[in-house]
Amino acid sequence: MDLLHTAHVPRGSGPFPTVLAIHGWGANAHDLLGLAPLLHQGEALVVCPEGPVAMQVGPGTIGHGWYPITAGGSLDREGFDRGVRELRKFLDFVLEHYPADPSKLVLLGFSQGGVMAYELFLREPARFAGLIALSSWLPPEVAEAHAERGELEGRPVLVMHGTRDPMIDIERARDSRKRLIELGLPLTYREYDMGHEIGPEALRDLVAWLDDKVISPIRLA
Repeated sequence: MDLLHTAHVPRGSGPFPTVLAIHGWGANAHDLLGLAPLLHQGEALVVCPEGPVAMQVGPGTIGHGWYPITAGGSLDREGFDRGVRELRKFLDFVLEHYPADPSKLVLLGFSQGGVMAYELFLREPARFAGLIALSSWLPPEVAEAHAERGELEGRPVLVMHGTRDPMIDIERARDSRKRLIELGLPLTYREYDMGHEIGPEALRDLVAWLDDKVISPIRLA
């Protein structure tokens, strides 16, 4: 079964630059859809799947995640791999049923969703035009599993993190930056005076980066 999801589809026939926006732990398919009117001035197709792991996050409120959280922060490998398989199948569904431009397909992940985005991107880099990781981290086992791949060259990555993030310490983002540099990726790394969120300044920079580096980059002759 395809993942429950929400989508912003621009007017017209497309194909459109496409952002697969992957939410974090405890959120849902609506969590990142609010970004859609801002990305590429609303002219990007934005699809937001909902994680298969359900949990109660409040009285009468159900949240979702991509894999179970384990003590100590290590990956629940079985649950993680299952979530990755679901997302890969869902991406095939998106490309078949939505007016997506496969040459301008971008992954955007927040928190746990960023871990999923890293995995998808590093597993099949030729499939994606760029990656945005927000308030997230790159686990060493994910980086090491794909460290030998040569298709990463020229595929831009944006990492944004809050220096006051109480959920994922800024040092984990800095460690991720080191791993990404070691992989040879063209990286834009930004820190902001914010918590576990997407603040106004970060949002402005994200919107500009997406257009400048991925959707409408300036090519030098």
